[in-house]
Amino acid sequence: MAQPKEIKLFGAQHSAFSFLAHHTLRLKGVKYEYIQVDLNNKSEEFLKLNPVHKKVPTLVVDGKPIAESLVILQYIDETWPEPPLMPRDPYQRSKVRFWADFFYRKCVPELRTIKVTQGGETQAKAVVEFLNNLKTLEDGINKEVHSEGPFIHGFQPGLIDLILGGCYFRLKLIEQGLDGVKLLDDKKTPLLCEWMDEYAKLDFVRDTAELVSQRSDV
Repeated sequence: MAQPKEIKLFGAQHSAFSFLAHHTLRLKGVKYEYIQVDLNNKSEEFLKLNPVHKKVPTLVVDGKPIAESLVILQYIDETWPEPPLMPRDPYQRSKVRFWADFFYRKCVPELRTIKVTQGGETQAKAVVEFLNNLKTLEDGINKEVHSEGPFIHGFQPGLIDLILGGCYFRLKLIEQGLDGVKLLDDKKTPLLCEWMDEYAKLDFVRDTAELVSQRSDV
C-alpha cells in the first residue's frame, strides 16, 4: 500500500484527545500539518470535514477525513505499524481494548461533568465516581495489561499509555479549579501516576505541548 502524502491534524489547544492524536503521529515519526480549530467559531472547512460530530481531533489524509480519537489512533497504527501500539497476542489485545473502552465509558463522562460544573454536590459526586473508576482502571491494567518496564505497555508506550498520557495535562489543568482536590493522587492510584509521569517526560510529549502553546492565539 502506498504511503499517504499529505497529513493534516485539526485539533484544539486544551483537547486531551487532540493530544492523543498528536502523540500517536509523533511516536510513529509521521510528519503532519497541524491546524488549530477555534471551537467557538469553527470554520466551514472544518465542518465539511467532520459534519456529524463536529469535534476535534479530525485527521485528514490525502484529503480524506477521519474522525473520533480511537478511530484515528487505530488508523494510524494500521497505516504506520512501527512501533506497534498493541500486543501481538489476540487475547492480550482484547484486554487492552477492554480497558481503553472502560476509560472512555466510565472515566471520560465523569471528567466532563467535573469540568462543566462549578462546585456543589454534582461536581463532588462526579469527583468521587471518577476517582473510584480510576482505581478500578489501575487495578485492571496492572493485572491484565502491564508488563515489565516504565510504561503501561512495558518499555515502549502503547495504546493505553497514549490515551491516558493525552489526558495528563488536561487533568492537571482541571485540578487547578478544584480547590485542592487531586484527580491524579499518588496515594490513591500510585501506579497510574508513576506511568503517566514517565510518559510526560518523553520528548514527543514535550514537543507537542510546545507546538500547541505556540498556537494559543487561536
